[in-house]
Amino acid sequence: QVQLVESGGGSVQPGGSLRLSCQASGNIATIYNMGWYRQYPGELRELVATIPSDGAPVYADSVKGRFTISTDSTKRTVYMSMNNLKPEDTAAYYCYARILTPDLSRHDYWGQGTQVTVSS
Repeated sequence: QVQLVESGGGSVQPGGSLRLSCQASGNIATIYNMGWYRQYPGELRELVATIPSDGAPVYADSVKGRFTISTDSTKRTVYMSMNNLKPEDTAAYYCYARILTPDLSRHDYWGQGTQVTVSS
């Protein structure tokens, strides 16, 4: 079974930086895309950034110019560097991947979540 393992969350003051990492492993033939979503308490999960295997990265308007998503295809890992963090960035962040398994079925997978807290 496919697993996505996240790391890099924590607490930081406004204006600070963090880098999130997520590595995919398991029964993988192809990764179509990987990305990051975040979820505020009591709210639906929302897209932060995603990077398709055959396209350019896309970002939520609220993080453009501050967050940068990147991948290491050899390691099957996606990163997100977060700069100039703001209190409204406080949320649980979830890694996402759309994966083709060897039986040619497409599946969506989620990481376990990592908390980012921005406060003074």
